Amino acid sequence: MKQFWTQFFTWWNGQTLGTRFFTWRKGQFVGQDEFGNRYYRYTQPTPIDSNVGAERRWVIYNGEADASRVPPGWRAWMSHNGDVPPSEEAYQPRSWEKPHVPNMTGTAMAYRPQGSQLATGQRPAATGDYVPWTPGE
Repeated sequence: MKQFWTQFFTWWNGQTLGTRFFTWRKGQFVGQDEFGNRYYRYTQPTPIDSNVGAERRWVIYNGEADASRVPPGWRAWMSHNGDVPPSEEAYQPRSWEKPHVPNMTGTAMAYRPQGSQLATGQRPAATGDYVPWTPGE
């Protein structure tokens, strides 16, 4: 019962009831990634957008909806940069691709560049090339 109410009132926990119904009715399962995210497609008779084509593609997240958890191969397929999904080809990650790191914004692990008010340590001194404007000068 909790899952029903979660799907009814929230969009960030997996899927909504509307997405579940559309996926059940029209979705064709394409594959699953290492995070448990499930990918679907629906080929329409006529394209909605001629730039994208007649195929809709979507992901049902395993847990909280976080777009940074979509691996590069699936991201390319989702954005129509490739016609063949990684589940139908021998996809090998590139040497420069890094493993997934969750989005840390809003946490203590968030990136804080040097000079940020939230960064620890000493703030660098001003360079002296800034002269404030004063009225009447």
